[in-house]
This record gives sequence, structure tokens and C-alpha cells, in this order.
Amino acid sequence: MNQRTTTGLIVGAAALGLLLTGCSDPGSNATAGTVSKQGFNLTPEQNRQAAEPVAAATKIVPASVKEDGKLTVAIAPGSAPLAMFATDNKTVIGDEADIAVALAQSLGLEADLVPVSWADWPLGLESGKYEAVISNVTVTQARKQKYDFATYREDKLGFYVQADSKIKEIRAPKDVAGLRITVGSGTNQEKILLSWDAQNKKAGLKPVSFQYYDEDALASVALTSGRADASFGPNASGAYKANTDGKTRLVGLVPGGWPDAASIAVTVKKDSGLAEASQAGVNGLIESGLYKQILDKWALGEEAIPTSELNPPGLKD
Repeated sequence: MNQRTTTGLIVGAAALGLLLTGCSDPGSNATAGTVSKQGFNLTPEQNRQAAEPVAAATKIVPASVKEDGKLTVAIAPGSAPLAMFATDNKTVIGDEADIAVALAQSLGLEADLVPVSWADWPLGLESGKYEAVISNVTVTQARKQKYDFATYREDKLGFYVQADSKIKEIRAPKDVAGLRITVGSGTNQEKILLSWDAQNKKAGLKPVSFQYYDEDALASVALTSGRADASFGPNASGAYKANTDGKTRLVGLVPGGWPDAASIAVTVKKDSGLAEASQAGVNGLIESGLYKQILDKWALGEEAIPTSELNPPGLKD
């Protein structure tokens, strides 16, 4: 098993590259292929509750978007529970898909979901191939120069431990002192953990033993087998695993832009007017309760927002 620590010999390549600073590619986790033990419906038939059109949103949808009656949305499958292919290996399902369908309905439109590679969404959006991107895109200052945003979820990182671990809480730097923690190399979560570790060392506390793996599956095995004390990564994937097999549990959440909050948002062309309509649509979903139902369905209630914001402060790249 390939593993390296900050104090040991480096063996193998760096791994697990999710949620880079200012970058939230969701596509590194394995796609689930069956109905989970905790009831996640991974079949093409999602039985979604229809969203009612939101007057405040429908009246400001740009005419160019209304023209064909559809909202074309880019989504990158590859990371449960955000977006993945259903058991038929062609239908896109997950939290992002449900949000996209509900948002389109709130705008009085039909959702046209377009599976894309996460790295390809900027070019496709700019060329007009699709009208919106709902694919775990974090708002950054650099992106705000090119795109407009309407937030729909908080960007959070989670600490997960074995279900029977004696660790009860990880909320602050002192809580990670002396622990063996799996983390993705070159990711924002690694940057945060390195900062916490540096604080601890200055305070005379034990250092963190960083563990890096070539594959997410290997990192998961390290945690569930006891070779690691905790994992630190995108909360969405951690929550999905915990609710699927019951082998792990959440012990702490950290803002994706620690120490600053970070937002995940509907991404559209700048000055297109669609961001304002999307904001009104998301707020309508929140008010109706459907928004909460969607996030709870995919075990993402911890990432819910009270209201959608238009172009909030973004992370600095």
C-alpha cells in the first residue's frame, strides 16, 4: 500500500486531489452503483418532488433562456453524492442534479442536464453550450471577474473517524495534535491542516502524522482499518460514505476557505441576468422546504444555507 508521511520516506505519487483552493472539482470519488444500505436511491427513477414556479424568479428570467423552455445545466458526474451516474450508467443523479431540476422548475423551465468533465465547464459556459453550471463550483475572486454566482450550498470540509473511535470532536488545531490523518496532497484541506500543525508545534504540541494515498479507496481502508485516526476532506463525500456503510462518523466541520467561509454557487455568464433569476429561484426552493428535502436526501443538511446570495465575497486564489 502506497503511503507517505511528512516524517517518513515518500513512496508512490500524491493522491486524492479534491477541493483545491479556489477550485472544487468533485470528480475523484468512485461512482456508486447500487442502492446504499442507508437508503440512497441510485436508480434512474428519482421520484423527485416537482418545484412550483417562483413568481419573483420567472419574471426576470432572460428572454434568451426562456426561448426554448429549457435551462441547460452542466454537471460533472463522478462524486457521490453530488453528481454520479445512476445504475443505468447514463442518467445523472445526485444533489447537484436534484438542485438543477428544482431550480429549472422554479424558473418555469425544464432542466436539460449535460454531463461534462469538470475541467471543461468554463469553456462550455463561455461558448454558450450551456446556460448554467451546477457542479460544486466555489465562488472565488478570480471567477467573479468572468462569471456571476447565486449560492446554494456552503463549502465545508469534514473530519471523519471510525464509528467506534474514542475521538469525539475535532474543531480546533489542538484537536489534531498527534493524530494520524489522511488528507489529499495539494488540496485546500492539506493547506489548512498544515497551518493547524504549525500552530500546534509552536505551542509545543505533538505534530500531525500526515498520510497521503494514491487512491481514495486506500485512504478509506486506512481509516476503517485503524491505520489512520481520522480523514480530512470534502464533507460531501465523507457524509456519503458514513451514511452508506456506517463505518465512519463526522466529528468536525471546517469552512472550505478557513478561516473564511466559502460558497458553492450556480455559475452563469457575467451580466446575463440569469444569476439574479437563479438567486430568486433558490430562495423560493428554500422557502418552500424543497431545498432542505433535497440536501437531507443526500445527507448534506450540514451544508445548507439560510438564503441565496448574489456574488458573495469569493476566496482569494
